[in-house]
Amino acid sequence: MKSSFFTKHTNFLREKVKNSWDSSHKWLVNTPERALEEAYQAAQIIKNIELEHFGNQKISPESGNYTDNVMSYWQVYLNKNLTIIKAKLTEFRLARSITNTSNPLFLEKLNFIDEVIAKYSQDEAVHAQHRLAYPQTSSTIAPIEPLQIRDDKMKNQPDSSPEEAKKVQPVMKKTGFIPRSIGRTINKIKSDFNPQSEQQFVKDYRVSRKRTRTAVKFLAMLVLVPLLTQILSKQLIISPILERVRGENTPEIFLNSEMEEEALQELKSFERQLRFNNLIHEAPLLSSEAIEEKVKHKALELAEEFIGKSNNAISNVFADLISLIAFGVVIATSKREIVIVKSFMDEIVYGLSDSAKAFLIILFTDIFVGFHSPHGWEVILEGLSEHLGLPANRSAIFLFIATFPVILDTIFKYWIFRYLSRLSPSALATLKEMDE
Repeated sequence: MKSSFFTKHTNFLREKVKNSWDSSHKWLVNTPERALEEAYQAAQIIKNIELEHFGNQKISPESGNYTDNVMSYWQVYLNKNLTIIKAKLTEFRLARSITNTSNPLFLEKLNFIDEVIAKYSQDEAVHAQHRLAYPQTSSTIAPIEPLQIRDDKMKNQPDSSPEEAKKVQPVMKKTGFIPRSIGRTINKIKSDFNPQSEQQFVKDYRVSRKRTRTAVKFLAMLVLVPLLTQILSKQLIISPILERVRGENTPEIFLNSEMEEEALQELKSFERQLRFNNLIHEAPLLSSEAIEEKVKHKALELAEEFIGKSNNAISNVFADLISLIAFGVVIATSKREIVIVKSFMDEIVYGLSDSAKAFLIILFTDIFVGFHSPHGWEVILEGLSEHLGLPANRSAIFLFIATFPVILDTIFKYWIFRYLSRLSPSALATLKEMDE
């Protein structure tokens, strides 16, 4: 008995160790591909920012006409993704030296990453010189720091001379006899006369067209996949199973009191109509027994109708859960498409005029948090409760209307105060004038 118990316990431990080893080995084998994919996505984010906001040039003050605060905002994105690329490439090299895995896609992704980070190699050299000049701060200086932080650090250096400070002075703080905007205009004219400008334009157009197609396809997939999953799973799987299960037993006709009240009201209306037609002689005279027989027949019809409504509501619950799972799977397996859609939506939003931005903000706020929005929320919640077969609790609906639009309004106002005032001050001014 003891030996049998010991054998079972040993086999169980051996199985656990084997499973742990297999999972660890699988994780280690997949590490190069996973690390390179994360580095590739970070490089794609940097490339999208360059295409949308800096004319396919490096993220720098010379490439875009932005204020100090907006430039610092983009610099934070750049630093974050460059750090991710550096860390993930180190992880990729280390894991690949251990596992010795190979994939033809590795070269394509590595070439793309090298093209993106090659523009910032000069900045790395500048910071390397800075670390040699100030070794006491080398552990705290990131490869590319935000401009304002870098400027503050230079101010706090005790032994820095004016000549050394000029070497690392932020580009945005430099001044000259000719404004930077004129220099950017001259550079643009030079690029237009460049023999390769047409090829570059065609290349950028193809990239933009491919990105637009990918974004539109993904948005359509986000709508169609859950919708088709809900319809097909309900019609082909859930409804037949539910009808068979509820058909074998005595089903509950009504899921809630509101459905029962609706059926009784319809039955009473039918009986009153029969008696009224009988009294005014618009129909053949019916005896009390005939009227009762017709009412009984109508009651059976209503029972079958509301059994179907109950089955439909229960099927909606399970079908909606399956469609929600399908939506989550699409989101979890489409990280690259999500980044493309985000850049696509940013391009559309930033491409709108200030009046159009203000119009859309007022439209959405009035629909969801405006004076007439409670009626819309009430219709939506009642329709949702009917779809799921739940009783439309008036107290719960009014409580939701009294709290959720207020929270939504607060979020809108915070977003306008925090981000819109910084990204598009003219749109904010237009919004205030339209509100007044």
